[in-house]
Amino acid sequence: MTNRQLNLNAFIYPTGHHEASWRHPGSVPERLYDITYFQELARLAEGAKLDAVFFADGPALRTEVKYRPDYGLEPITTLVAMATVTAHLGLIATASTTYYEPYNLARLFSSLDHISGGRAGWNIVTTATDAAAANFGLTEHPDVHERYARAREFVDAAVKLWDSWEDDALVVDKAAGVYADPDKIHRTDIDGDYVKVRGPFGSARSPQGRPVLVQAGSSNDGRNFASTHAEAIFTAHQRIEDARAFYTDIKTRAAASGRNPDHVKILPGLSPFIGATEAEAKDLHREFNELTIVEYGLGQLQKMGRVDVSRLELDEKVPVELFSGAGDITDNDNSRRLVFAKIVEREQPTLRQLLHKLAGARGHNVVTGTPVQIADIIEEWFTHGAADGFNIMPPQYPQGLEAFASQVVPILQERGLFRTEYTGTTLRDHYGLPRPESQYARALAAAGV
Repeated sequence: MTNRQLNLNAFIYPTGHHEASWRHPGSVPERLYDITYFQELARLAEGAKLDAVFFADGPALRTEVKYRPDYGLEPITTLVAMATVTAHLGLIATASTTYYEPYNLARLFSSLDHISGGRAGWNIVTTATDAAAANFGLTEHPDVHERYARAREFVDAAVKLWDSWEDDALVVDKAAGVYADPDKIHRTDIDGDYVKVRGPFGSARSPQGRPVLVQAGSSNDGRNFASTHAEAIFTAHQRIEDARAFYTDIKTRAAASGRNPDHVKILPGLSPFIGATEAEAKDLHREFNELTIVEYGLGQLQKMGRVDVSRLELDEKVPVELFSGAGDITDNDNSRRLVFAKIVEREQPTLRQLLHKLAGARGHNVVTGTPVQIADIIEEWFTHGAADGFNIMPPQYPQGLEAFASQVVPILQERGLFRTEYTGTTLRDHYGLPRPESQYARALAAAGV
């Protein structure tokens, strides 16, 4: 068995990642507020020995809710419930640095890490939707550069809060009457342009030291942020060449920042339609696409791709010029727009074909084939410098995850690419990441105190 092992997450997205998943027979949209539904998914993911479940979220109701279910339950609360029915599965929640404050979010994730025995991860986002601003008393949504400037201060503050208790600060000496050692609990004293936190934190250091820091975004600001802070990066690529360029860029940036590139996991999204034959898989994909709602697809394309296609007929080819100035893999201000631009340039689709192409996973890589073909794609990307693993994005829950877990995972295990049993108990263990030392303890040790 090779020493290097795949990292595989199940990306939980209401009824599935295909936009028409909720309409498909067997889908259960009526259960999206039933916690036992998510607990069942957690057990399924843990049964397949996956590294983690990964939850998307946003702090505003999507305007397209007429045509597709919204996120529903708050993810950190949901993951706490999922933690109670699992023992090893990592638990990653999306939370915004724009619409939280560092102290309360740090407390939420610390609690999740304590409750789960060290399985928490934070997917750091700055929030892309303008609709969120009014929900938090703001007149407008901050621009992308300001959001990332705040995010850098926010993450620095959260990490210092988690580190403010040294590992041995909790004494619990009943005989001496000492619960904690105040000399090993430190103020954070963050006084930035966007974030001000005195500290110290109100909770002892959690099992992982701090939750695993995950980041989703491949724009210029996103890559700069990720190479400095992220321990796992969720990204979207259609082709192995583009994924390799991104992989090399991030690993190089991480090394330039003084980090170990092996401690920055690159996890592209992969949405598999699985069939006993390739034809069966393609028929399944076609079946989903026939359930799409044009109005929804157009809205997604215009919002995420920042293009106006209102004058195009559905069976008219999409002009490449609509996506001019999208940039390239290592230099862009909107990574999803770039993915869309590459599809249009390469495939010259009609508008209808483009909508179907994007319906599967919003620009992430949708693949159709037999379990062996899906495993071949995963192995090729993993062994050719394009990925450390994948965020698996089933087109439909629970059936898509069941198919991947029962049909593809065993092939990856037989090839020695993926674990057959968990060898650790924390998310850091699964990802092969070190447990970080408290920066305050490290500074004192360096000073000889």
